[in-house]
Amino acid sequence: MRKLTEIQAIGSIAVKKLRESKLEKGLPFMINTRSLPSNQAYLEYPNGSISIVQIFKSAYDFTLVKQLDTNEIQAVRSRYHLYK
Repeated sequence: MRKLTEIQAIGSIAVKKLRESKLEKGLPFMINTRSLPSNQAYLEYPNGSISIVQIFKSAYDFTLVKQLDTNEIQAVRSRYHLYK
């Protein structure tokens, strides 16, 4: 049986590959986190910008809550180890 840390590492690698793939295809990548309210997430765009969005129950619709500035983007990238 695999240890929890090994499973977490495998999951982390898979998410990073998915992020990379979506951004390369010109699609945004959603970053869910407990540091935001449960109906909000970060949305990272291929151009490097990051927004906070509110997600609606349909999960197919969202609205912009805030466009992050350069310092906020750097803080999010650092916190979640997101490198371009």
